[in-house]
Amino acid sequence: MSEDVFTWSLILIMLFTNTLLSIYGIVYRRSLTKKLIALTILSDTANVLFILIGFRFVQPAVPPVLTELSLENLEYLKQHAVDPLPQALVLTGIVISMAVNALIAFGIIQAYRITGSTDARIVVKHFGEEVKGE
Repeated sequence: MSEDVFTWSLILIMLFTNTLLSIYGIVYRRSLTKKLIALTILSDTANVLFILIGFRFVQPAVPPVLTELSLENLEYLKQHAVDPLPQALVLTGIVISMAVNALIAFGIIQAYRITGSTDARIVVKHFGEEVKGE
């Protein structure tokens, strides 16, 4: 039992560290590309956390599919089936994250084409002057 506690403690510490480092990258890095990478890491960390929340400690873990209708099969499925909701939420989150990352990457490419830099200060300064100058 102590190995399980150690393993789960280590996993949670790594997730917490990953979250803090990615938030640091989003807030303090100047390059928009590095901010996008940190945002992707934060999204992946959240997905891993959702998978861990839905994890069950039963062996054998079976998919939640009832092949034939009987009371014994229903009871077995109730005790050993994995929860499909966290898996569905993570799959949806991955698709949404990929779409948002593609949109942000497109914005970074356009900002680089216009300003010649991916430094957030230069991009904000350039577009800020452009908005004031209208």
